[in-house]
Amino acid sequence: MFVLRAGCKVPFPEKLSEEYMLIENQIIANISADKIKDIMNHFIYIHEEPVFFILELPSKQDDEEEIRPGIVEKMHKDVYYIDECTGEEAFTILLRIGDLMINDGLCSFGFGCHESEDEIVFGKYNVTTIFSKNINQYNSFMAEHGIAKSEDIVTAWDTFSQENPGISERIETGGKDIYSIPEMFADWGIYKAEQREC
Repeated sequence: MFVLRAGCKVPFPEKLSEEYMLIENQIIANISADKIKDIMNHFIYIHEEPVFFILELPSKQDDEEEIRPGIVEKMHKDVYYIDECTGEEAFTILLRIGDLMINDGLCSFGFGCHESEDEIVFGKYNVTTIFSKNINQYNSFMAEHGIAKSEDIVTAWDTFSQENPGISERIETGGKDIYSIPEMFADWGIYKAEQREC
């Protein structure tokens, strides 16, 4: 059964299944929330090189510019990194805050490699993206987790309409939420690199 992030609700969950497709140098996949930690750990394990942690959080309301009272034309996200993580450090990040990030409906997170430039990001509504210059190496990677290849997948984003929108919300886990993470990892050197338009 496909498990959505606790902080996400979609109008037609029955249309979603765990599968992936290849588009040029990336994989786009629907991955069940109960598998993502294993997949992230596997990604870290197979890369014998330093990795960076990436965390994308919606910018806080007072950072957004209103065009009229209560109306924001463009939304932004704050992008945080922890550079030069060893494999053990990356595993520790997932151990400490993996459930918090997976449960939350607003953040995106993942890991990238400094040398090969491979990257994995778990995004909103369980859509996961893997980037690689050698993307075909990930066919066997996905198969090991029982995720089938498809020519074209249906993501939650494909099911939304004005009448049937998706809902994503902040979720607390263990008394913490995603906005606690920068402070929790301040001594690890986490830093806000940029603010991007969503």
